Amino acid sequence: MLATDPIHNLNPLEGDGAIKRLDERVQAFAGGEDGISSDLVAAMRAILADGTRSKDSIRDALSTQLMEAFRLHMHRGSFGLIYELNSSNLLTQVGRRLRRYSCRIDALDVLQEVFVNVYRYPHRFNSAREDAFRVWSATIVRNTVLKQLRGRGMAGSMEVPFEDLSDQPEPGVPNPLRGAIDSESALECSRVYVTYLQLYLEFYSMLSDRERLALKLVEVDGSSYRDAAKEIGIKLENLKMVIFRARRKIHRAMRRVFDGLPHSCRPARDPQSNINDRGTDMVSTPVPQEGPR
Repeated sequence: MLATDPIHNLNPLEGDGAIKRLDERVQAFAGGEDGISSDLVAAMRAILADGTRSKDSIRDALSTQLMEAFRLHMHRGSFGLIYELNSSNLLTQVGRRLRRYSCRIDALDVLQEVFVNVYRYPHRFNSAREDAFRVWSATIVRNTVLKQLRGRGMAGSMEVPFEDLSDQPEPGVPNPLRGAIDSESALECSRVYVTYLQLYLEFYSMLSDRERLALKLVEVDGSSYRDAAKEIGIKLENLKMVIFRARRKIHRAMRRVFDGLPHSCRPARDPQSNINDRGTDMVSTPVPQEGPR
């Protein structure tokens, strides 16, 4: 096989008397101790004798039978003929895929790797379809090219088309168990998010009227700072400070809750007596609590 050059050697289906020569070679496969079954030889000769077939149809059907012979008998002659019939076509496929990825790997080296894989995994071949070898070998070409790209660190440097994704299992691929875990995590995340919103609204209600209005205009209505300052009737710099302090109050109050401090440990403050000069304390009203006091 290695001595056969698919570029300079004539395809067995080309030239005058090609079908006759192929028929003689197939007949010879039945002789000797290492010969293949007579049923396979008869099926191959029937394909060659069908004058209605095109060259591509003959190649596909004959290659399928030859691969089946190799799978069953590990017949070297069958494998050699497979190489001669398909090497040129597979080389074209390899070259096309390498060009798609702008890869400068030698196409002949990849072709040899393709046939090594064909030789190593005949037990994976299924001859149920007449064009089974063509389809199967195309899959091997695809996977071999992707393997070569990954081996050279090029697989992540470009987007791989969907049809070129390898059908071999990859580590980290989602599975049913992973999907169930993700679904449970998503549900738990939704619950936590609702808890955050409830706490935010609770502490938002403890802010002063001006702080609530400033946050509503900026965070809910999407108003610019300049428009919000104009509507409230304060300077732009003052509005930024009001929003900053309001956000800090909510953040600090929520952090106390997540640190394990219940509301009862932080009694509500009288709005008239607890506003300091910096405005950093939360102005609040008592919030009823559930559970033991």
